[in-house]
Amino acid sequence: MSNILFGISVDCTDAAAAAHFWGAVLGRQVADGATAENAVLVVNEPSSGPRLAFHRVPEAKVVKNRLHLDLVSDRFSAEAERLVSLGAQKVRDFHEGKARWTTFADIEGNEFDLIAG
Repeated sequence: MSNILFGISVDCTDAAAAAHFWGAVLGRQVADGATAENAVLVVNEPSSGPRLAFHRVPEAKVVKNRLHLDLVSDRFSAEAERLVSLGAQKVRDFHEGKARWTTFADIEGNEFDLIAG
C-alpha cells in the first residue's frame, strides 16, 4: 500500500484570515465559503503545491511549531519585504556558507522560512 500526500492542515484562531495571508504569500486563491472556522487554498495545478487547509482550534500557539513551510525565491530581498508588507514578522536571519534564509512568523505566529534560491 502506498500513500499520497493530500494536503497540509494548519491550526489557527481565524481560518479565513490565515488563508488570505497564505493565499497572498503563495499567489493562490481562497476557496469559496471560507469562514473563521475553516478555509482552504485552491490548488490550480500540481505545481502550485499541496492543498492547504486552515482550521480554527480553541487554543493559541504556545511554543515553536513542529512543522513549517520552506519557500524559495530568486528575488530574496524583494520577497522578504513583500512578506513583511503582508503581515509576516522577521524572526531571525541565517547565513551558512552559500546558504541564506530568513525565518518569519505568519500572522498567527507560525514560523516559516524564506530561502535564497
